[in-house]
Amino acid sequence: MYQFCYASKSTSPKTDLLEDLANILKEARDFNYQHQVTGVLYFADGCFFQCLEGECLTLKSLLVERLNKDPRHQDIKLFETKEIEYPSFPDWSMKYISKRSQIQQFCQDMGFNDFNPFAFQQSHVDALLLQLCVEQGEEQKSA
Repeated sequence: MYQFCYASKSTSPKTDLLEDLANILKEARDFNYQHQVTGVLYFADGCFFQCLEGECLTLKSLLVERLNKDPRHQDIKLFETKEIEYPSFPDWSMKYISKRSQIQQFCQDMGFNDFNPFAFQQSHVDALLLQLCVEQGEEQKSA
């Protein structure tokens, strides 16, 4: 199993953003469920950050066939692809975590004024994934 993370900028005008986010999530959840891919999507300040976990060939296909051709994304930045033993988000075909003060505080603690994954190094990505796992856990407790 592999883990693949990327950042991209939204091309959606503000008037279409909510509808585009809903469509992205529906498409991702459908594809991911069918292909045993799990992951998380975070969106804030006009930027997407997504972590996907699954088989290497499936993730590469997802990148080439879907993400690179999706007009709702631009300036895609790929982070390190890692082999992992266990998924970080095993219960979610695609978990969406909206802009949160905890993530904003996390970014400030990491030295960023706002959510700018394009400035992240791999160590920031790893720390963000841990924070998103915490967010996921807190949501499950309150559900």
